[in-house]
Amino acid sequence: MNYAIVNIQGKQLKLTENKYVYVPHISINLKEKIFLNEVLFFYEDGSIKIGDPFLKDVNVQVKILEHIKGKKIIIFKKKRRKGYKVKNGFRPFLTKIQVISIKIKNGS
Repeated sequence: MNYAIVNIQGKQLKLTENKYVYVPHISINLKEKIFLNEVLFFYEDGSIKIGDPFLKDVNVQVKILEHIKGKKIIIFKKKRRKGYKVKNGFRPFLTKIQVISIKIKNGS
């Protein structure tokens, strides 16, 4: 089983082929295929490649499946003995992607 650790908008995610994952919102149309080239780590059949900071010869191809809103996150602030309480919340925008392939460029 090969996998890659990829940086997507400041989040580091472990991606495996043919798996679905929710990532921070990517503003690209549905059903479009893109390449992620900020690969930090790559593992394949016992061999390991570590980027410095990124691997230039590894690309991860993903397909955009849907754009959704995540579960509500509650932010609660309070200062004791002062009567100060604030409750806020928001639902983050997420993108569901499917990893199609993890490719190594020729020559390595």
